Amino acid sequence: MASGSLGTRIALRALVLLFLPVLAGLLGAAPAAAVQETATVSGRLVNAGEPVADARVRALDPDGSEVATTTSGDDGRWSFEVPVGSYTFEVDPETLPEGVTVQGSVDREVEAGRLNTVVFTFGEVRTSMETPLYQQVLDRAIDGLRFGLVIAVAAVGLSLIFGTTGLTNFAHGELVTLGAVTAWIFNVTLGMGLLPAALLAVVVGVAIGWLNNTALWRPLRKRRIGLIPQLVVSIGLAIVLRYLILMLFSDRTQAFEGYAVTAQRQWGPIAITDVNMMTIAISLVVLVAVALLLQKTKIGKAMRAVADNKDLAAASGINVERVITYVWCLGGGLAALGGVLLAMSELGGRVQWEMGFKLLLLMFAGITLGGLGTAYGALLGCLIVGMLVQLSTLVVNPDLKYVGGLLILIFILIVRPQGILGSRERIG
Repeated sequence: MASGSLGTRIALRALVLLFLPVLAGLLGAAPAAAVQETATVSGRLVNAGEPVADARVRALDPDGSEVATTTSGDDGRWSFEVPVGSYTFEVDPETLPEGVTVQGSVDREVEAGRLNTVVFTFGEVRTSMETPLYQQVLDRAIDGLRFGLVIAVAAVGLSLIFGTTGLTNFAHGELVTLGAVTAWIFNVTLGMGLLPAALLAVVVGVAIGWLNNTALWRPLRKRRIGLIPQLVVSIGLAIVLRYLILMLFSDRTQAFEGYAVTAQRQWGPIAITDVNMMTIAISLVVLVAVALLLQKTKIGKAMRAVADNKDLAAASGINVERVITYVWCLGGGLAALGGVLLAMSELGGRVQWEMGFKLLLLMFAGITLGGLGTAYGALLGCLIVGMLVQLSTLVVNPDLKYVGGLLILIFILIVRPQGILGSRERIG
């Protein structure tokens, strides 16, 4: 009994020592200091297309106390780290060059794990009432044309891949991101100019398209894997590529070297920047070249034949697998070019690891609206989606503008499932 009583006492003492920290916390012991999470805030000071250097930027907390401060570099860029929370960001007007004025401070919430960019507006304050409604509509229509053409460049390959193979490729958005990331690597890491970096990115996109088909999709087709399993594989591939890009690239938005924000050029009521003009011009040239390829060349006619009826094309002597390889190469190159144009015109010369994924549903909306499997339908549908997305900012918050494209997709699937230029399939 004595030994049993002694063992019981020892066990009780061990339990007390084990749970003593917990008991101390319950009785009001001071907890360890929590580590406060921080995030990077960045931006670029640009006045009339020219960078503003040596200007002091600061962050103020809700009490008006200065939390962080820095000075813009020669290229106008600035950044600092602040704890996660709400802040007011302002530029010290006394540090600005003579004749340069800033329109005020910027309030925003700083969050961890996302891009925290603060944009200051320079020049005289203009209220929305000073801009007539027709001018706002015209400006957004031009921007919608630019955005629609960028979506079309990226989505034509997606539409051709669906037309020739029946595959709904959810990894196509990552091909767009890879194009922009590759251009950034050539430009920033290897020190190339922006133009040769973009051209090499398109070449790499063609190679990635070829590798995609050769290493993955052709073996699946030879094994006669159904389209639903292939769709699931494409979703898995998209997730793998997206997070590989996150691991090997960065979770932060990275800027191109040599990219300069330019002032708007004015032609009567039309105002457009040089970057947007270049984007529209390149997109039009590329899309016209793709149309001529499909209409005038032997391989283009073979692509249309396979997209229209694969079995009949094979019976006519067309090498279907060879045509599909060309389609994948073309789709990879166009996706890479679309990624570069998206980074240059929509993201202000910056690359972000989820940019292609965010564009993917708009590409699906465009090609569904125009008609699945048709290159011309993809062009028309993407132009309409781009225009409606940008025009929707007249009535909705710009952060919600992509929702309009998805509503279009739902509406078209209900009213006209085959799309504008698509034809009804005959069953039975």
